Parts: sequence; C-alpha cells; structure tokens
Amino acid sequence: MAPGIPAALERPHFIGIGGAGMSGIAKILAQRGAEVAGSDAKESATAEALRALGATVHIGHAAGHLADDASCVVVSSAIRADNPELVRAAELSLPVVHRADALAALMDGARAVAVAGTHGKTTTSSMLAVALSGLGTEPSYAIGGDLDGPGTNAAHGGGDIFVAEADESDRSFQKYAPQVAIVLNVELDHHANYASMDEIYESFETFAGKIVPGGTLVVSADQQGAVELTRRVRGRDGLQVVTYGEAEGADVRVHKITPRGLTSEVTVVLGGKYLTFAVSVPGRHYALNAVAALAAGVALGVPAHNLASAIGTYTGVKRRLQLKGEAAGVQVIDSYAHHPTEMAADLEAMRGAAAGSRLLVVFQPHLYSRTQELGTEMGQALALADASLVLDVYPAREDPIPGITSELVIEAAKAAGADVTAVHDPARVPAAVAGMAKPGDLVLTMGAGDVTDLGPRILDHLPN
Repeated sequence: MAPGIPAALERPHFIGIGGAGMSGIAKILAQRGAEVAGSDAKESATAEALRALGATVHIGHAAGHLADDASCVVVSSAIRADNPELVRAAELSLPVVHRADALAALMDGARAVAVAGTHGKTTTSSMLAVALSGLGTEPSYAIGGDLDGPGTNAAHGGGDIFVAEADESDRSFQKYAPQVAIVLNVELDHHANYASMDEIYESFETFAGKIVPGGTLVVSADQQGAVELTRRVRGRDGLQVVTYGEAEGADVRVHKITPRGLTSEVTVVLGGKYLTFAVSVPGRHYALNAVAALAAGVALGVPAHNLASAIGTYTGVKRRLQLKGEAAGVQVIDSYAHHPTEMAADLEAMRGAAAGSRLLVVFQPHLYSRTQELGTEMGQALALADASLVLDVYPAREDPIPGITSELVIEAAKAAGADVTAVHDPARVPAAVAGMAKPGDLVLTMGAGDVTDLGPRILDHLPN
C-alpha cells in the first residue's frame, strides 16, 4: 500500500471526476501515488490537469469505463442511482465511497481545518491555504475553486496541516473531525435537504461536535445564524470558541475596513493589540473572510503578524469576482454568487470598488428548489445593479419543478424597481450586453452554473 493512501483508495474510480470537490480529492490521491481513474460528462481543463497527474479520465458515462480491479467507486450526492458506472459497481460488488468519506480519509492524521458556512467557504479556505503555503508550512488543501496563484483547487503538501471546504449542503461535513473549524454564516439554503432553520442549526451543531477535543471553533460574531450557533455550542467540554467580526465583544474584533479600489485594508484588535493588513480582493465580506482565516491560523499556532502579511498575498480564486478581461473600456467580471446574501454582497462590493460606473449583470438562477424558496430575494438583490439580464434556471442535479422558472426572480426584481430583462437563449447575451455597455461600465456574470462561459464571449463582442 502506498504511503498516505487508505487501502480502499489505492485504485479509485471517480464518477464525475471533473467536479470541484471530486477533482480535488482525485488530484491529492494521484499526487500521493494512487492509480486514479474516473469519468466526467465533458472535456475540461480539469480533466487535462488530472491526466497530467497520471489519472485516467473518460468522457461520458459508461459501464465499460469502470475497471474490474478498481478498489472502490467514489461518488458525490449528485450521482444518481441509475448511473451506468454505479450500476456496474454493484454488479462487481465494489465498495462505493462518498466524496466526504474519501476526503475525511485523506485528512486523517493531519491537523485539519474545515471551513463551513452557507457562503464564503471557497474564499476563506483559499486565503488560509495561500497564506500557510507562503509561510512555508506546506499544507495540503482541497478547495471548491482554482486559486489564481497555484492555478489548482487541491494539492498534497509535505506539512501536517490540511485545509478543506466542509460542505453542509448534504450534511456530509459531519464526517470530518477537524482541529479547527470555521463557521462563516448559518442561513437557510439547500432546500431539497433542509426543511427549516432548526434542521440547519442541528446540522451545524453536529459538525461543531466533531471538532477534536481541545480544538477550536472560529465563528462569526456578526451574522445572526452564526451567533445562534455559538449560543448553542459554547460551554461544551473540550471546545474552544473564538468569535471574529465587527461586534464589540468579538475575540478577534474588526476595528476598521478601508476600501481601496479593488482591494481593502483591515485593522483588527487581537490579544489587545492592533494589527493592520491588506486584502487583495474587494468587498467587506471578503475582508471578513480574511479575518476568519487569520483567526483560524492563529488557533493553529501560526504567529498573527506573519499570517496577516501572508494573507495579503492572496489574489483570488476563479469565479469569485474574477476579472475575465477588458474591452472597449468595459470590464467583465465573473461571480459565483447564487444565494441572495452572496449576490448582494458581491454587487455592493462592485459598487464600492467602482463608484460612478454602471453595473450590468447577467444572472442565472441556480437550482429550481433554491429559486422556489429564494427567488424573491434574488430579484431584490438585482435591484443593486443598473440593469440585469436574467437567464433560465440552471438545473444542475435537479428535475424541473412545475411553475418554477426565472420569472419568479424577474417579477421580484421589477417590483423592487430594477431594470431587468429575460433572456431565454444564452447565445443572445453577448450581443445584448455589447449593445448596452459603454466605456467605464462593469459587467458581472453571476451564478453557479454555466453563465461563467459567457464572459469571454461578451468580451469578443465588445469593440476592440
């Protein structure tokens, strides 16, 4: 058995290997020496990156892609029972391992940091991974987006720290046993799996309960759901709770956030001393994410001053207010925001970063269930833009829900006074945006689906 590889994961086959979470685990296993194989629906840069690491990646799903001598089949919650490779796994009596169990196995024995919350996980875990790497600690990390610097979402490091996103959507984050856990916010989302805020709280309480004895929960002192979670878990034996934020009583208190164009400067009070550092991405919410990463690193024993300086080297992650390019004086920026809170935060960040410019948004609602529950709030968030084009709902893993369309978002946006237009054919978007945009404008493609593909096409349609 290769060092650092559980026996069941020596020859894993990943169904949906190109996904953000799945590909990270596959990359780490390949770097550790496992014989990695898998399949994905389409070719991608991720598939090529996996092949470069020695993995076998098939395009399309077929029973024949699964080797008879595979040690296991790794799946996410998005893989359906009738997937031909999953059916074949049952015929071969191969173990089926959930993505979260595979990640938990990779983190075993490491000083793990698990980053949780309804939104902000990718940015915060990325900031911490980049900072720790810059300080020479050689962390391993598995993140839901490609970092600008390393250009990858995962790496096997030689150090003893492992930074990972902890996905609450299907309760799989309850499988981890971190030394440090970060909870950025607790809000109602993932409506196919959670029926109420009480269920959300119970899930996060269980996650906090998995922190190893003597470990630390780093949690927001500002966000209502996080404050309630703190109330529920504070005082548990063996659990250290460190709060961060702008609230007066926060353990790591934000004294001031100063916007500086597409960056900001943050001053915190930590241990009775003031500490100022730069954050190289725009917006108050990203500044607060940086403070969460700082608090987590300090809980690991990293000197605060060194860590703060290293956080300033973080330059972003793909799809998190990522500048795609500029043409004809128009900047095109990509945002992964798909929950109303995220949408509003990114739109406000863009407003603050480019005062006086018009903000044009191309928004794609993500999931029928989320649109059903939060479509009104999505539309209200779009009122922060000068004008918006709204695409049809991106279904991802879901089947349509009768009567649930992007019209819910559009109607709410119009009721909030927004200038919004429905566009049912994405191919029409680049020309439509080119006809609207003027020099100095910002164009934001927003959503967790394939709306991201439109950024380069919009740039191509803008005059040179």
